[in-house]
Amino acid sequence: MYTLAELAELVGGEVHGPGDLPIQGIASLEDATLNDISFVDSTKHLPQALDSAAKALIVGQDIALEELDKPVIRTENPRLAFATLLEHFAPVLSVELGVHPSAVIGEGVQLGEGCSIGAHVVIEADATIGDNVIVYPGTYIGQGSVIGDNTIIYPNVVIREYVEIGANVIIQPGAVLGGDGFGFVTVKGKHHKVPHIGKVIIEDDVEIGANVTIDRATCGRTVVGRGTKIDNLVQLGHNVVVGEDCLIVAMVGIAGSAPIGNRVTVAGQAGIAGHLQVGDDTVVAARSLVIGSVPPRQFVSGSPARDHGESMRAIAAQRRVPDLIKRVRALEKELEALKTQLAGQWD
Repeated sequence: MYTLAELAELVGGEVHGPGDLPIQGIASLEDATLNDISFVDSTKHLPQALDSAAKALIVGQDIALEELDKPVIRTENPRLAFATLLEHFAPVLSVELGVHPSAVIGEGVQLGEGCSIGAHVVIEADATIGDNVIVYPGTYIGQGSVIGDNTIIYPNVVIREYVEIGANVIIQPGAVLGGDGFGFVTVKGKHHKVPHIGKVIIEDDVEIGANVTIDRATCGRTVVGRGTKIDNLVQLGHNVVVGEDCLIVAMVGIAGSAPIGNRVTVAGQAGIAGHLQVGDDTVVAARSLVIGSVPPRQFVSGSPARDHGESMRAIAAQRRVPDLIKRVRALEKELEALKTQLAGQWD
């Protein structure tokens, strides 16, 4: 349990109300109880905040305090403050340090200090595991792979040989890093496999969602840049290079050898064709199909993807098509009637 003043200190906010007010939990406006703190990041949510059972609120600078009947913590970014406090209220999971008796550790493996290696984990020969790494049960780490300090690998992850993972990385259950890319040479109707001998490199502070697949490079590297966050069920093809601080949302597919710039957002179910470039600070809207390179600082949508404004105008035009077809058919009938009338005048 915390006091309101203690929570304000954690997020660098200002208390407006009793600083010694006890707070036992944190929740959304919908789920908050009389002992919880919640947050409001927009004036449009004020009615919901007033109706909420929350004991106190985190608010931004744009919220007038006289509009609220609850104690508040005022911050520059209430959503970030809420996320920060979630870490402090999260239940602490018990993790046993050391190597579980059922784990299989190969020759030449280097284990750092303070590691936890769970049940039925397999770490192949010559892998390097940094300090304070947690590897949950059922995970496979291939020969010669490198795992950086403070990384957390959740259950049933597959990390194949010679994959390099940086520090402070989080890998959710079921992810597969370093599987072969989809490469074949077709000769006379037969598909001949192209060996994939490259690497996968995951830089520091990356998060990889559940059941993500990141293919190893044919030659060279497949890279996920520092600070990038990847949602569940994403596929990155061989030799893809994703820049720093990107957001790749669920069910995105990026085909091979596509360089993605820094701070790019690719929304859910979008597809990016191979061997093209997406520039820095670009947003690709959900379910878009990118089949040509996109310059920096663009917002594209649609299939094929184009400037969002142009895409919206095209959709608006499509909605008028049924009415236009009716009007054309009516004009055709009028034209036929007119032609018949004129033909009768000439007879």
